[in-house]
Amino acid sequence: MNNSSSNSSPYHRQQYDEEAAASSRRVKDEEDDDETSDDPFDITNTKNAPIERLRRWRQAALVLNASRRFRYTLDLKKQNDREDIRRRIRAHAQVIRAAILFREAGDRAPHVSGSPKSTTPTGGFEIGLEELASVTRDHDLPALERHGGVTGLAGMLKTNPEKGINGDDADILNRKNTFGSNTYPKKKGRSFLNFLWEAWQDLTLIILMVAAAASLALGIKTEGIKEGWYDGGSIAFAVLLVIVVTAISDYRQSLQFQNLNDEKRNIHLEIVRGGKRVEVSIFDIVVGDVIPLKIGDQVPADGVLVVGHSLAIDESSMTGEAKIVHKDHRKDPFLMSGCKVADGYGTMLVTGVGINTEWGLLMASISEDTGEETPLQVRLNGVATFIGIVGLAVALVVLVVLLARYFTGHTREPNRFIKGKTNVSDAVDGAIKIVTVAVTIVVVAVPEGLPLAVTLTLAYSMRKMMADKALVRRLSACETMGSATTICSDKTGTLTLNQMTVVEAYSGGKKLDSSDYSRSLSPTAQSLLVEGIAQNSTGSVFTSEGGEVEISGSPTEKAILSWGVKLGMKFEVVRSEASILHVFPFNSEKKRGGLAVKLPNNEVHIHWKGAAEIVLASCSSFLDADGAVKPLDEDKVAYHKKAIGDMAEGSLRCVALAYRLFDINKVPKDEDQLEQWVIPEEDLVLLAIVGIKDPCRPGVKNAVQLCTNAGVKVRMVTGDNLQTAKAIALECGILDSDAAATEPNLIEGKVFRALSDSAREEIADKISVMGRSSPNDKLLLVKALKRRGHVVAVTGDGTNDAPALHEADIGLAMGIAGTEVAKESSDIIILDDNFSSVVKVVRWGRSVYANIQKFIQFQLTVNVAALIINVVAAVTTGEVPLNAVQLLWVNLIMDTLGALALATEPPTDHLMHRSPVGRRLDCIE
Repeated sequence: MNNSSSNSSPYHRQQYDEEAAASSRRVKDEEDDDETSDDPFDITNTKNAPIERLRRWRQAALVLNASRRFRYTLDLKKQNDREDIRRRIRAHAQVIRAAILFREAGDRAPHVSGSPKSTTPTGGFEIGLEELASVTRDHDLPALERHGGVTGLAGMLKTNPEKGINGDDADILNRKNTFGSNTYPKKKGRSFLNFLWEAWQDLTLIILMVAAAASLALGIKTEGIKEGWYDGGSIAFAVLLVIVVTAISDYRQSLQFQNLNDEKRNIHLEIVRGGKRVEVSIFDIVVGDVIPLKIGDQVPADGVLVVGHSLAIDESSMTGEAKIVHKDHRKDPFLMSGCKVADGYGTMLVTGVGINTEWGLLMASISEDTGEETPLQVRLNGVATFIGIVGLAVALVVLVVLLARYFTGHTREPNRFIKGKTNVSDAVDGAIKIVTVAVTIVVVAVPEGLPLAVTLTLAYSMRKMMADKALVRRLSACETMGSATTICSDKTGTLTLNQMTVVEAYSGGKKLDSSDYSRSLSPTAQSLLVEGIAQNSTGSVFTSEGGEVEISGSPTEKAILSWGVKLGMKFEVVRSEASILHVFPFNSEKKRGGLAVKLPNNEVHIHWKGAAEIVLASCSSFLDADGAVKPLDEDKVAYHKKAIGDMAEGSLRCVALAYRLFDINKVPKDEDQLEQWVIPEEDLVLLAIVGIKDPCRPGVKNAVQLCTNAGVKVRMVTGDNLQTAKAIALECGILDSDAAATEPNLIEGKVFRALSDSAREEIADKISVMGRSSPNDKLLLVKALKRRGHVVAVTGDGTNDAPALHEADIGLAMGIAGTEVAKESSDIIILDDNFSSVVKVVRWGRSVYANIQKFIQFQLTVNVAALIINVVAAVTTGEVPLNAVQLLWVNLIMDTLGALALATEPPTDHLMHRSPVGRRLDCIE
């Protein structure tokens, strides 16, 4: 892309220069010709008016041409600026990479003087590391073609574009040694000394340090070095202790963040090795691996596209431009690590991993900031600072009062000041003792343990939430979850087990025998169903040498493919018998996906698969029991709708499969036109409707009831039809009874979508179940609930759930079924996709608030009581009952030990009987 743009620039500049020069010559010639006229400026003259109008039109054309040149120059400048930025990033990254390679080469080289320079190993491959990396890094299409395209490159890397590498340990080790592993060196984290430096800069501790210095100076002045250092030294020691404990806590928390980040980056994905799909960690990917990509995935390494269908990549993470780039295996096959799949699906061949990719180099040159402060920490730090300032103000008032009383002679013997009789030295000593009293009041007032308590509470909660299968990506989510008033939950995989199987099927106008589906089908219907299931799928079926069948893909795909195997489907054979012309990937808005295939006999079949009632509405005929195509009359439509309704009421997900013949002469011949071809979706022939069972998770009903008792309303937002959603909601306890399953408690997405903003806001509170909802309906519901004052938590797993996850106060992505786009938009990742884990997060969120409330009440009670006693005693008697050291150590022991005890108190069931905090942000209410 970059090469093509730079090569075409001189041509365009020359073209614009020639056009401008020609326009200028034409205008000049016309002006010379017009000089012979009688009055060229007299436009009322019928002879000259057309000439003047022509001149003005041509002058306007010249201005437009000049403006177009100016706009082109600006665009060219922007492009050059972007290229310059990318060059600088690459140069910086290459320095890092060179240093790493140099260090690794030094480690591998034998320690013998005069040893020859090491060269880049090829490991028996026909292409070296640098040459391979430059092809993909520079998007060098001519170089790729010189190597024989993707197929030729696969041959050089000893891999099969369809079956991948063989995957044995020796081969993988050789590839890692030759081309590197898919990891990059992490920047060294901040040292313990950095945290010590940050800890002592807290304002409350600075106040105490000033108080310690003042107390030390005053003590030495009044009592001498042997006795006078005691108070000041003790305060300083206590302050140092607080600093060290805080630094240790922050340092441990930073290490915990690094571990969580490693866990977050450790993405597990499916790759093709030895002809079958296996799940591996992203760190175990090697050059030569073949990786299937689908919507929502992150591109795990640099590579080239082997085959793709409507594949669109979001490259904003690398280019900085929010622009979706459509990839094509001929014109633009290059894929960059770190980018996200925005639409479609395809297969890529890995050509660069780790520090040999731009993403790896960039990640090696940056470090994540782990110094995040949550809103609660900010507020409580503010509270601590405010209390410290109040303490200073009170101490200043007490100082002024005591000094006034002392120098006016209103103090008791023996330290009474008598004008003219008390010498200067005694007066100074008396004043110093008064200042010591003021310092004591400051020490009492400052809540030095408050920031520590918050840090300990959040760090402890994060660690325990990880044990409860919740990975916290943003620290603020720990506290916000305790305020949640409603949870908008997805159905599939969260409330259900996500273990789908086909349990009912209708075809040929009748219900099939579940004991032997193939016996109930005609040969024509069976052949077309097998063809549609195998071709119109993003999953795969692998049959081992022992005959064992392994099925991979999404749960729905696996269920339908398993049903196809029962029908006698030979997946690889069926896939090889036809060529795919064009694919319309499954779309969450249309809730169906289709493709066109060309058979060996030059017939073109179009297959569709999707939500049963939506596909049924596009059908005009069906295959009867004998395999003949019959019109889909009203009776048959009613029969199939009743079948869908019956299956939905039994909490089954209904999926329909349909096909149609298409004239091969009407298929676009040009590949560019073929990519833009809209596959016909009308006049379909209904092949079958299947009911897929996805049982409820055990314990979900109790978890929903627990949320209800806690004042947190659980709402189900699903793409399934209303009847299926209603059946699952009744089973889970989201709906109490059939009587509650009426609008607006039970609503369809398109009905909610059609309402005005005010009407949506009005009924949002009442909605318990939303069926047939699109991702945008989920987003509209979240916005309406937030406007009603709710703190909204949202669960989601798909790419299209990302806007709702981002908009919600707390986004919870599913760790198993969730796409990388959904996880990136979330605050917390539920590692086991279980709704019970969501409830545990709510408990921990409430525990954070409860523990900090207890600590604040505990500390402020002591601090305020001690402050009042000391202030009253100081003003009335001129002395304080407790000195600075005594109060500081009482505070310190209560603060640190109290913080440890209260911050680590686990959540109790009692917390789930309270009303949620909601949008009230003050934690000491």
